[in-house]
Amino acid sequence: MNVFTILISTIFVNNFVLARFLGICPFLGVSNKTETATGMSIAVTFVVTLSSIITYGIQKAILVKFGLEYLQTIVFILVIAALVQFVEMVMKKTSPTLYSALGVYLPLITTNCVVLGVAILNIQEGYTLVETIFNAIGASIGFGIALVLISGIREQLEFIDVPEALQGFPIALITAGLMSIAFLGFNGLV
Repeated sequence: MNVFTILISTIFVNNFVLARFLGICPFLGVSNKTETATGMSIAVTFVVTLSSIITYGIQKAILVKFGLEYLQTIVFILVIAALVQFVEMVMKKTSPTLYSALGVYLPLITTNCVVLGVAILNIQEGYTLVETIFNAIGASIGFGIALVLISGIREQLEFIDVPEALQGFPIALITAGLMSIAFLGFNGLV
């Protein structure tokens, strides 16, 4: 039951983008088209899940064992950077169009607050390995849902007469705020 609660909580109630406001850069930067938002969601899901598993192992097997917990952030960032490089190389070979569409935002997954935030929160919450995996998957799904939803809305906004002063990022920020308010409705769920 605890794993299910963690999963639902990280997807809807404690959504990292809409409730914790982590990962706003790719959320706004890659959300112009649903195709790129979906690609970014898949890449972030892979990096968040794998980095959570690896950082959990490093934390328990090395950092805690040798009293090096103070190196946690640096070590976690190094692991995340290596995984992002791997994703970038794979994406460049398998999907060059998606690779070029994501542009600068793909290497910026390294500094995406969601990836590091999930890894650190897994340790702070004292999750087991299974709970860590479900928290990472839930956070990734929540990030992906938010990203795909706003990209769909932003695609539809292209066909609407938006006042000139609100075009671009201003209307995207307003939309993100309204989405955050909508996700507040899930607060009583868990």
